[in-house]
Amino acid sequence: MLHDPNHLYIFDTTLRDGEQVPGCQLTTVEKIEIAKDLEKLGVDIIEAGFPVSSPGDFQSVVELSKAVNDVIICALTRANENDIDVAADALKYAKRPRIHTGIGASDMHIQYKFNSTREAILERAVAAVKHAKKYVEDVEFYAEDAGRADLEFLAKMIEAVIAAGATVVNIPDTNGYCLPDQYGAKIKFLKEHVKNIDQAIISAHCHNDLGLATANSIAGVQNGARQIECTINGIGERAGNTSLEEVAMIMKVHQQSLKVGTNINSKLFTHISRKVSEMMNMPVQPNKAIVGRNAFAHSSGIHQDGFLKHRENYEIIKPEDVGLAEADIILTARSGRHALKHHLERLGFSLDKEQLADAYKRFLDLADQKKQITDEDLINLVKVEA
Repeated sequence: MLHDPNHLYIFDTTLRDGEQVPGCQLTTVEKIEIAKDLEKLGVDIIEAGFPVSSPGDFQSVVELSKAVNDVIICALTRANENDIDVAADALKYAKRPRIHTGIGASDMHIQYKFNSTREAILERAVAAVKHAKKYVEDVEFYAEDAGRADLEFLAKMIEAVIAAGATVVNIPDTNGYCLPDQYGAKIKFLKEHVKNIDQAIISAHCHNDLGLATANSIAGVQNGARQIECTINGIGERAGNTSLEEVAMIMKVHQQSLKVGTNINSKLFTHISRKVSEMMNMPVQPNKAIVGRNAFAHSSGIHQDGFLKHRENYEIIKPEDVGLAEADIILTARSGRHALKHHLERLGFSLDKEQLADAYKRFLDLADQKKQITDEDLINLVKVEA
């Protein structure tokens, strides 16, 4: 599979891994609406579901395949023929189908999940890829729990599945176990020790159990991964998946050093983040990077003053780059005169130095009593002055 080494493929699994969160199930109609937004956003691959898992998931993959034109539609399977047959059937209308099959790679999974041996697991992995290849050209293989797998065995498995026809090899940190340098070293080892690695794209699929999913994914890219599997708002099982918006903005901010780009239109992030949050009934934490309510809110006086003098003092991303109208200067008891002056001017009031000093004293008394200062409060402050 030919690919541009400077392009990072964004594999969105909001509708598959993201939807596995209890209480977040979507209808097929809702999935199609989100898929169309993901297509506009510029993702390269949409993982539409796990067709064998339920009739609803099967139907969603069928309908998403019809609804989406330019994006690769991917269906998940386990390493058995029936799963793969069902996935191929669900993908029959996809313009660009991909089957995503795989099996456990760690000794923990081999022994306690499959009650098997390395040799037998290797055979199953190769057989699954070969079977999937009968249906589609684009086959992705996941080595589950690669984060805890023996490196030599993992390299052997990856080499074998690429030889069997895998076009993408997914190295999941299934339990969010790795530190960034460990995950990066794992990708580097595969790049250097798998002799046919240049015939496939390496994919990073990291979970956030220790809050390291994004850091691990970026470490993967720095060491040769060229696909990241992620979700809107970082939703997913347990502590969630790598966050799509974080990855895309890291690539944008650090374009010069990472030398890798995406096709993502970041101006759509605020819209799609809110839509996914509402449809899945999953609130976004206020301090969530990029899309959280407070991500562009400045409330400390020192920050506000620096921001108002020159926004880049405290902003590495412009709010309009992610679809927000402007940054918020939030008034709290820690806000300074500069922030108060900014808001009063916004409301049409121009105070001299002395008037501002008086208003600021009253403002601090009020801010100590109230959690949130409204425009109405500010107007009343100035009326007292008058």
